[in-house]
This record gives sequence, structure tokens and C-alpha cells, in this order.
Amino acid sequence: MEGYVPVPVSLRDLYEEVRVSDANIRIPAEARDRLARVASAEGMSLRGYLSHLAGILLTPEERVARAEQARVALREWSGYDLSAGEQAAADAELDRRLGRAGAQ
Repeated sequence: MEGYVPVPVSLRDLYEEVRVSDANIRIPAEARDRLARVASAEGMSLRGYLSHLAGILLTPEERVARAEQARVALREWSGYDLSAGEQAAADAELDRRLGRAGAQ
């Protein structure tokens, strides 16, 4: 076709432009810039990266449900069922280890 100039468009960008409405989220510039660097390192736009995070991060209720599913799977697989005290101790130990890892 004469006068036709193809414009390269990624399907992901086209999908985002067609299916996603814009929203303004006010965060510190440092946080925005860091998220943009992380997104870029992953080969994603900031918009795409935030959409990805929204799809994989769990709410507190979802985390509780996942933990219960894991507990049931452990019990079915091994026959072992944590008591409330053992579960609290395991949770405290995990919190301690995560706190120590985050401080490093």
C-alpha cells in the first residue's frame, strides 16, 4: 500500500492502552523512581509492573487462606497437624527470621 507506514506496537502495550483505565496514585518521587527502575530491570513499563504486582500480591485474608491450605496439605501428606501453640511458635520464629533478614 502506498503511503502506508507500519508502526511497531507491542501487543502488551496495545492491550494496556485498550483495557486499562488511568489512575493517579500519589507516592513520594523516590518510591516512584525506584519502582520504575525495578520495572525497567524486569523489562516492563511501570504501569505493567504495578499491574503485575496487583496480580500476585496477597491480601491478609488470602494469606490466611493459603496458610490453611498448606496446613491441610501437610496434614494429609504427613499426618502431622500443628497444635495452636506449635503454630504460634512457628509463626514467631518465622517473624524473627524475617526481621533478622530484613535488617541485613
